[in-house]
Order: sequence, then structure tokens, then C-alpha cells
Amino acid sequence: MYKCRFCGKNYCSDHRLPERHGCTGLGTFKENIYSNHKTSSDDIVKDAFKQTSAHALKSITRGIMNHLINSVKKSPSLTIIGICVLSFILSILIPGYFELFVFDPSKFILQPWTVISYMFLHGSGLHLFFNMFVLFFFGKELERRVGNQMFLVVFFLCGIVAAIGYSLATIGDLTVGMVGASGAIFGVFASVAVLAPNMRIYIYFFPMKIKYALVLLAIVDFLLLFGASTMIAHEAHLIGLFTGILMGFYLKKRNKQKSAYDYRQYI
Repeated sequence: MYKCRFCGKNYCSDHRLPERHGCTGLGTFKENIYSNHKTSSDDIVKDAFKQTSAHALKSITRGIMNHLINSVKKSPSLTIIGICVLSFILSILIPGYFELFVFDPSKFILQPWTVISYMFLHGSGLHLFFNMFVLFFFGKELERRVGNQMFLVVFFLCGIVAAIGYSLATIGDLTVGMVGASGAIFGVFASVAVLAPNMRIYIYFFPMKIKYALVLLAIVDFLLLFGASTMIAHEAHLIGLFTGILMGFYLKKRNKQKSAYDYRQYI
């Protein structure tokens, strides 16, 4: 007698094969094999999809970061413009975005990043347009004269000092927040004016040397400090401007020393 390994019953030599005795366990065995194979195949497909998705996400993230780094290396001023435009769109679409990045002196201890992030926020489309318009022309000019790294130093230093100075100027007024790259851009403009004082520009379609335009802007902002109350942080403008002037003289002296050193090398 032979025992069938599928159904467990005993049969003679003529009927020992499952096909000879109509084995009921053979069908169940085949179904189990198919089910296990299907489950294993599904797991393989799922694992492959997860690995492919993770790899694709890493590649996309790496590509974005490399593109951003290359953009900053090529022209940090254009990169800042792009970030400001994107930030303005996000501030419209995402509730709470504006409040998270606005510079509020009374909340600085809790939100220290806002001393930088406020530069990428703007209160209106017009505010954004004028700031980016000025940055586009004078930012690239400063890049050309002092290099991309030093441009970033001037931009962020003027913006940070403008925020700190604004905090000191508005002590006691706990409801005043500040947004916009105006302080940093005034600093960039002032640095260019010191480095190239006779460069001709247009102010409301009137041509003048940039050094006179700088004086004019400083006088107008100073007078507006004592005028009617507005939503414009004139204190930050002036502080950024004077910080930019100091940076301009530093860069001018630095360039002269570098030129003298290069000249001595060839004597």
C-alpha cells in the first residue's frame, strides 16, 4: 500500500498516483503554490517600486540642489530674485507662511531666523517689483565689480544690520514687523555708488551720477522719517544704506591693495 502525500489516503500500486485516484488534495496543493507565488511576485514588485521611487526622489533632490548651487555661483542676485518671487507666491497660497518669516523684534528670541528670512518676504506685488527691479541692475553690477561671494556678504550684512537697527529704533513699539529686501538693496546700491561714483543712472527718467542719486535717496528717506506715519521702514533703508557705504569704502580699499600687490608681482 502507498500513502498519497497530497490527500493522505492509502492506495494500491495501480492507484498510488494522484491522477489515478482523483486526488482531492492535489488541487489544493496547486492553489497554495499559485497563491504563494503571486504573493511573492507582488512583494517583489512593491519593493522594486519603493526602491525606484526612493532613487528617483534622491536624484530629483540632488538635481535641484545642484541647479540651485550653480545658479548662486553664476548670479546670486538672480537667485535671490527667484527666491523672493517664489516666497511671495507661497505667502499668498499658504496660511501662516507670512507670520512665520516676518521680522518682528518682539519675537526675535523665539524666531531668530527671521533676521534673514524677512528679506525674502514682500508686502505687495508693487513692493516686490521695485525691489527686484533695483536688485536686478545694481546687484549684477556689484557682482561684476567685487565677485559673487562678496556680493552675498554685502547683501546679507546690510540686511541683517538694517533689521537690528530697526529693532533698536522701534523699541517700545511691539506691534511693528518688517518685511522686504529694501535695507539690503539700499546697501548694495550704496556700495556700487562708492565703487563707481561717476556711473550715470536714471532716476525717474532723469540722468544723474549715482553718487548724487545716493545723496538724494538718503535725504528723501531721512525727511520721510519725520513725516506722516507710513508702513515703510525708513530707518531700515537708511541703516542699510550707510552700512553699504562703509562696505563700499572697505571694498574700494581692498581692491586698491589687491591691484598694488598684483602690480608688484610683475615689477
